[in-house]
Amino acid sequence: QVQLVESGGGLVQDGGSLRLSCVGSGHTFPGVAMAWFRQAPGKEREFVATIDWMGNTVYYADSVKGRFTLSRNNDKSAAYLQMNGLKAEDTARYYCAAGSDIGTLWYSQYKYDYWGRGTQVTVSS
Repeated sequence: QVQLVESGGGLVQDGGSLRLSCVGSGHTFPGVAMAWFRQAPGKEREFVATIDWMGNTVYYADSVKGRFTLSRNNDKSAAYLQMNGLKAEDTARYYCAAGSDIGTLWYSQYKYDYWGRGTQVTVSS
């Protein structure tokens, strides 16, 4: 079992930055891929970024590529999403997720077994 808790959300102006953190517990944390998804009101949950368990491979959604950076620290059982150049369309609730058998479907929410409750990010234009 892995429990995930997100933090770092808030209200920021267009062009600003935020750093989201996801802290996990459970002995399997170092062995799982970590990801961030987001969901805006009235929209489906969408993939943002994912990182493999060693931190060597990272994939980003096209909409955030070049602006967001995902990293992890297995010693701290944590993953971090640095978000720069935020836009109004980034406004959403951001969820941390973990999965042990992602395979090539790293963008699919159905491949992730564990989820946090989310943290709200609001970008004012």
